[in-house]
Amino acid sequence: MVDRAAAGDEAVTGRGTGGADTPGIEVLTRAHAYLREVVAAVGDEQWGAATPCDAWTVRQVFHHARIDQQGYGLALTGGRPGSDPFHPADALDGDPSAELAEVLDAVAEAYAGLPADTGQVPTPLGPLPLPLAIGAAAMDAAVHAWDIAVATGQDRPLPAEAAEGIGPAAEHLVDRLRDSFKVFAPARETPDAHDRSATLLAFLGRDPHWSPPVS
Repeated sequence: MVDRAAAGDEAVTGRGTGGADTPGIEVLTRAHAYLREVVAAVGDEQWGAATPCDAWTVRQVFHHARIDQQGYGLALTGGRPGSDPFHPADALDGDPSAELAEVLDAVAEAYAGLPADTGQVPTPLGPLPLPLAIGAAAMDAAVHAWDIAVATGQDRPLPAEAAEGIGPAAEHLVDRLRDSFKVFAPARETPDAHDRSATLLAFLGRDPHWSPPVS
């Protein structure tokens, strides 16, 4: 989840050629794959369902996640999304999976194209070292994929490998974002210290055992 502080016009620092050797890029591609899979499985009648994000429907969480990812990609060139991720639309226009794929492909390509020795990069959270920037984008994608999955009754838990890769960024960034911008709920008690995914979700203020309200 991004905060309202803009990345500004900071330049990407580093030299060399980018590509598959961009440090940590697999963390982002895993998170993106999880988000794509979950969104593709949402039924037409499920987009209005309640989610772990208070007062937001599945549609709104989808748009929030999509705009957040767009923000990470555009920040690399000094741009911003055209809409506010904190006021996502509660409507769909077109094919959600195709709309999402266009954004995720662009973000992954932008990060994969950075030089392997890149230092600080601009992000919606301000300038961050490249591995933390990738981890922050991945964290946002993965946690909102989980929000949508549990809201729509999918048996698609947050993959442990994704949670492991996101961990360093969460530990470095979340408390500051929680305290300064209130974009995360208070951390919850960890239900099982050996369950990396549940531990991460609880740290991010989610109930790992959340289920849709009974109507």
